[in-house]
Amino acid sequence: MLILGIESSCDETSVAVVRDGAEVLSNIVLSQADIHAKYGGVVPEIASRAHTEAIYSLCEQALATPDLRSPPSRKGAEASGDKIMKIDAVAATYCPGLIGALLVGVNFGKALAYKLNAPFIPVNHIKAHVAAAYLLPPSQKGVPAGRGLKPPFLAFIASGGHTSIMQIDSYTDFKILGMTRDDAAGEAFDKTARAMGLDYPGGALIEKYADLNIEKTDIKIPFAKVEGSELDFSFSGVKTYIINYINTRRQKNGELPETEKYNIAAQFTDNIILSITSRIKRALEITGNKKLVCAGGVMANSHIKNALKDLCSRLNIELYIPDKKYCGDNAAMVAAQGFYEFQAGNTGGLSQNAFASADWFSQN
Repeated sequence: MLILGIESSCDETSVAVVRDGAEVLSNIVLSQADIHAKYGGVVPEIASRAHTEAIYSLCEQALATPDLRSPPSRKGAEASGDKIMKIDAVAATYCPGLIGALLVGVNFGKALAYKLNAPFIPVNHIKAHVAAAYLLPPSQKGVPAGRGLKPPFLAFIASGGHTSIMQIDSYTDFKILGMTRDDAAGEAFDKTARAMGLDYPGGALIEKYADLNIEKTDIKIPFAKVEGSELDFSFSGVKTYIINYINTRRQKNGELPETEKYNIAAQFTDNIILSITSRIKRALEITGNKKLVCAGGVMANSHIKNALKDLCSRLNIELYIPDKKYCGDNAAMVAAQGFYEFQAGNTGGLSQNAFASADWFSQN
């Protein structure tokens, strides 16, 4: 089954074609990072306009793949030589995210599905991040879908807008066990980088600076605990502590030397790692899961990834992390989850709306 996926929840426009929820035939991603860098973060109105300008061209590029060679399974599509007529369904992110940005992808997807007389599948962005673990790297074509990964399992999702621990009981049945009470992990990285004077997006730069650290100075960053919950996260206090520390140092001594920024980046990263690994360890103990999926843009960070590999090695847990190019927002993960939503009968019609709310589990 060929599904065309569309992702436009924030500042990446992406269109992909995925076969049977695993084999990526195309995955075109256009980042707006350079556009938003001058503002230090994503400007919603600019993001939605950029999606509108890019989405048709990206769809054409995604459909240009020579791999669209399987015969169409939809009735009425057999006689057409047009590659787009081989698409069996269209899936698009409908929640959560920036509402203007989401509406671009949802409306384009509905229009395309209507043209093709094909099903439209609304996909939850968080579910899609988990589904990125089902996608096969190019070198693994022919390997069973999901590299043998099947529910049930525990999932940890961390990105610029979301940080959650979930119990995945089936490909479409998700239960939240813990989530951030304030800032997401990725947001904390970006805002800390901004306070250090680094460019947006700051996550990759924080990782680079942490790699360069050779100092051992302890700046005593507090470990964030959430009253009444073992599994919820809080990153706002950590971020605020770092910002105040940097501002105080600048008032006393002027601009921070690069070596001190390296030290701050390393200790901030260590604090985030401890917050993540301690909660995941506890969630594994509570649920008894032996499989863990870690997904989302924050999983591109090598320090966090290595810490989770070490944790799972010590606990004898099977760890699944998507290929790095599928960690950030992309349409291949949307198409992958769309495959399983379609199998479960979760399709939408022309009246399907988008939802910005992070309270995503109340929407289907």
